[in-house]
Amino acid sequence: MRVRTAAPLAALLTAGLVPLATPASATPAPAVFAPYADDFNGDGYHDLATAAPGATVGGRSRAGAVVVTYGSASGVRASHRTVVTQNSAAVPGTAEKGDAFGSALASGDLNRDGYADLVVGADGENGGAGTVTILWGSAKGLTGGRTVPDPAASSHHRFGMSLAVGDFTADGRADLAVGSTGADVQIFRGGFTKTHGAASRTWVVPSLATGDSYGSRSLAAGDINGNGVDDLVISGRFRTGSGEYVDGNLVYLGADSRPKALRMLVDGGKQRAVLGDVNGDGYDDIVTSDVLVYNDTAGPGEVLAYLGGAHGVSPTPQAALTQDSPGVPGATRAPGTSSFGAALSVGDVDGDGYADVAVGTPYEGVTAAPQTGTVTLLRGSAAGLTGEGATRWTQNTPGVPDLNETDDFWGSAVRLADLDGDHRADLAVGARHENGGQGAVWTLPGSATGLTTTGAVSFHAASVGVSGSAAGLGSLFGQ
Repeated sequence: MRVRTAAPLAALLTAGLVPLATPASATPAPAVFAPYADDFNGDGYHDLATAAPGATVGGRSRAGAVVVTYGSASGVRASHRTVVTQNSAAVPGTAEKGDAFGSALASGDLNRDGYADLVVGADGENGGAGTVTILWGSAKGLTGGRTVPDPAASSHHRFGMSLAVGDFTADGRADLAVGSTGADVQIFRGGFTKTHGAASRTWVVPSLATGDSYGSRSLAAGDINGNGVDDLVISGRFRTGSGEYVDGNLVYLGADSRPKALRMLVDGGKQRAVLGDVNGDGYDDIVTSDVLVYNDTAGPGEVLAYLGGAHGVSPTPQAALTQDSPGVPGATRAPGTSSFGAALSVGDVDGDGYADVAVGTPYEGVTAAPQTGTVTLLRGSAAGLTGEGATRWTQNTPGVPDLNETDDFWGSAVRLADLDGDHRADLAVGARHENGGQGAVWTLPGSATGLTTTGAVSFHAASVGVSGSAAGLGSLFGQ
């Protein structure tokens, strides 16, 4: 394991970023009125948004679709769903070949009407320029939407390749952060309405490597310093003052008017970051993965946890876990056959007050079948993230529907959310290449003893009305 530290911000980034010594003092009213940021029909249950960015729509291949399965006392079911495409009624645009509608997802109550709204990126729209669409929540679920205009279309591509919703500007309203291949992340300030969009726009400038096709690989929101204002974590490739490129996560603390740069966490950002309270102290922690996935090859992977606190986030990881760490099932495989950490999600599976971390390893082989995929559940504790008590799940685990097959990529996406209202997070797993590329989704309920297969369900692309041999249902979930 390599030793990692957070290099000083001035040494890593070009001019224009000023680190904070103390967190923002504002403590506004809650930013959203929906019971949960992913409750699209306002019934008090978390819902599951699943992307199928390669779906065929109206005969157009890779146009893309999004499937929302609604939570209930019995969890999610394929029969209780909404499928949205750019050909759906009142949704802006038209489904076209290669749009990849659903290439990024985020949610929150943007117009403060009591229903969560879903934000969808389509980074292939207009030949790769990209577009962002807000789908409005209602008592009937998602209905209609509006486009978020790109304010700087000439300076980047793939607008909407990463998304996050949170109150980053301390005004009690949900803001929308949008990433692209450019050198900045656009933030649209809260005040969204169905007719007028955002109230205004601000932006952060994290000195992303301009023109880097990865751009802002992921955006994540949460309250790291516990002041009631959402903070923003940007994962990507950054340019230092010396012209060197580094992979990492740039942390911005939410504050009045616009977020303020805090620090860079280096080497933990080749894939993505997620936020949650793994040590139960009331501050969100940052969990990242250090794994390179490129052109269907992958490195072995490592998952790191950085603890939040009153002054921001610790500069060194509390935990750095691999498949060789004590308590973690399995073993690190050769490069190209593992990808531990290619997908991440945080949630409290057993209700003990400590958030757990689901880790997707979609390129890992099981028995003699290569690239079938696995998911590992790492446990939270008073000390933070730990390998102790970790469990490993595959399609061959007794009680999990279906069986391992070559190139399923089970664990392409993971999501921990309480889909059945029992106050324990359930695990959703995507396998983007199930059935030759059509894709599929599984859910495993949480319980007092951890994940269980009792009540586990699965649904494939065809069962939810998604078509296309490369639909990729389960490529990602709304987080």
